[in-house]
Amino acid sequence: MKVVTSSEMREIDRKTIQEHGIDGLVLMERAGMAVVARIKEVFGRKKVIVVSGSGNNGGDGLVVARNLHNEGWDVKAFLTAKPEDLKGDALSQYTSAVKFGVDIKPVKELLNKPSLITAHTIIVDALLGTGLSKKVTGTIAQVISFLNNSKVPIVSVDIPSGISSDTGQIMGEAIKAGVTVTFGLPKRGHLLFPGAEYSGKLFIEDIGFPKSLLDSEELGVELLTREDIGPLIPERRRYSHKGDYGHVLIVAGSRGKTGAALMAAKACLKSGAGLVTIGIPESLGKVFQSRVTEEMTLMLPDRGDGTLAEEAVKTILGFLGETADVLAIGPGIGVSDDTKEIIKTLIEHSGNPLVIDADGINCLKGEKKILKRAEMPVILTPHPGEMARLIDDPSIGIREIEKDRITTASTFARELNTHLVLKGVPSLIVAPDGKTYINSTGNPGMATAGTGDVLTGMIAGFLSQKLSALNAAILGVYLHGLAGDLAVSEKGEYSLVASDIIEKIPAALRASKRDG
Repeated sequence: MKVVTSSEMREIDRKTIQEHGIDGLVLMERAGMAVVARIKEVFGRKKVIVVSGSGNNGGDGLVVARNLHNEGWDVKAFLTAKPEDLKGDALSQYTSAVKFGVDIKPVKELLNKPSLITAHTIIVDALLGTGLSKKVTGTIAQVISFLNNSKVPIVSVDIPSGISSDTGQIMGEAIKAGVTVTFGLPKRGHLLFPGAEYSGKLFIEDIGFPKSLLDSEELGVELLTREDIGPLIPERRRYSHKGDYGHVLIVAGSRGKTGAALMAAKACLKSGAGLVTIGIPESLGKVFQSRVTEEMTLMLPDRGDGTLAEEAVKTILGFLGETADVLAIGPGIGVSDDTKEIIKTLIEHSGNPLVIDADGINCLKGEKKILKRAEMPVILTPHPGEMARLIDDPSIGIREIEKDRITTASTFARELNTHLVLKGVPSLIVAPDGKTYINSTGNPGMATAGTGDVLTGMIAGFLSQKLSALNAAILGVYLHGLAGDLAVSEKGEYSLVASDIIEKIPAALRASKRDG
């Protein structure tokens, strides 16, 4: 499902009206009726207060007020604008509501009489809509604060007032809705935090936009759903052997961080890779040999302190050239002059797809332009802190990245011609052309050590089964989150650990296959 900005949605509105001949009043009527239907479904019959602004969002709210009033509901409507200041479709809906006998008052009357809001009331927020581009101040900010403090359930029309449709950020003050009813397509602000939290339960309603506009390839952001994932899962032929499903080399671990390598390897095998070899500092050989079962090991030159020496790159390249199909590198390897040179050399000279995570990403601080020299696909999997180090701009830290995750990630992927998985809430998968996919799985219990190592192994495992870099990243991220969701249902958010996610990878695969 496509996800849009406010300007993209305006363009869909415009083309629907001007090029497809659907009147704006018709769309507004359908939008209002969709909200009415959801109010009935979620809340049943209640006293309703509708708070409308001066624009089309306010017009949608007045449709809600008119139709509920016409059905005999106790409805009161309040306007933040003077009736004479209304224009276009919003004015038409105001005129119609008045003729139907809806009680419409200035919003100050609501502010001055809090007793109008009772325990049996729900509030319909139709103040601002998706076009907000500046901070909310003055009377509107006062109204939003008042409504939030009422402790009454709020239904937002299109998007909670005060949330940026494009980034999910709070623009001064924002409605904390229990339910949001949006139209046509979800907006970025519904899915990015804090907007996702403020939107409550999101309903996406079809009000008659042409399917060709909603599916347009010009819309560069998509929300991943189960329907997208099933077709990506590789089929297992009856006549096949382990070599048909690829051999992954995972270069990971150092003294004190051996678990990262082992978890990545286990996740890789659970995701279907035929063979997995762990490339490890040779001084840690005994530690690993006592813990591996299905995995193999490749001893690599180290500096005598349990970290890789620069000469290890020759062994890695040789193994890739003769044996392995995919390389995953980074978890727990540490950051040193040697590991930095290893990472740079592999990006330039590997003949195999690469997944780079954790310390592998940190080794690229100040060296990101080398990604342009990669001859094979590279998938980077940073969390926001690692992303900030990759960008290496003093003005862009974690806070700036989180303010607009999509723009940050897509800009980086395009500029460096690389695949990017920006981990977080929600995780994003970005192709080199900037096309972005928003993940819909995962939970707070996954905020624990080792979950990133598991993801690295899963993506590498799918790459080894001949999926494209983009599809391997999409499948890995979605199933990683789904495995976490299945695990948390048994373990709870507080007790979930990374190995629990590994154990649920088979169940996540089964749940996502075409046949369910």
